[in-house]
Amino acid sequence: MSKPRVAIFDFACCEGCQLQIVNMEEELLDLLTHIEPVEWREAMSESSERYDIAIIEGSITRQQDEERLKLIRSRAKVLIALGACATLGGVNKLANGFDDLNEVKKCVYGDAARMPHLLTGQVKAVSEVVPVDYSVHGCPINAEEFGYVIRCLLRGTTPVIPNFPVCVDCKMRESTCRFEYGEICLGPITRAGCGAPCPAAGMWCFGCRGYVDEPNINGARDVMERYRKTVDDLKSRMALFNTGQEQPHA
Repeated sequence: MSKPRVAIFDFACCEGCQLQIVNMEEELLDLLTHIEPVEWREAMSESSERYDIAIIEGSITRQQDEERLKLIRSRAKVLIALGACATLGGVNKLANGFDDLNEVKKCVYGDAARMPHLLTGQVKAVSEVVPVDYSVHGCPINAEEFGYVIRCLLRGTTPVIPNFPVCVDCKMRESTCRFEYGEICLGPITRAGCGAPCPAAGMWCFGCRGYVDEPNINGARDVMERYRKTVDDLKSRMALFNTGQEQPHA
């Protein structure tokens, strides 16, 4: 029986999620005994137009990128969106909030703003351009979750991605709630599955895994009121990774 042919592609991103895959080390070596990588710019020079599984990192920022993504989708049996830039549009999507993007690019890049690769438009998540079969969330991704998704596909089963808030992960780690430190944390409305490393390391949840499908809005509101935080405080934090996403509501 032939191994599934896997290709990894990147668009507008830092490629940090692919680096997480490389950092899997021995587990990655084990996965490679069950799949055949045919294209992956981060780790190999070969390329191919034939693949069964396409893994996409990065948001879509140019018309030619949309065309390239559609071509990849037409060739792949399964398409996986990898990381926050691909699943949500990520930090890149903050650009959509500016009226004059050219002025922003000029401020950041100076004369180099005219370079062809910076001639971008509205930023889109992968699912806004083509159908996505599975998503691996986070910035960067959780390597263990990525391995789990790939192994499920190899077994012919559907991966189950957590649909409860990061607060559950925090409780399981016995981490002190960041609200206790007077901080705003997006844990009550953000999809779990990362293991809550940010709160455990002394940082609030940034919301990089997107919103949980049915967040406990009333519970989150109670927490905000208890610690004298406002909805506006919360919304300002939500924009970092969730610009353009439908906001949770009661």
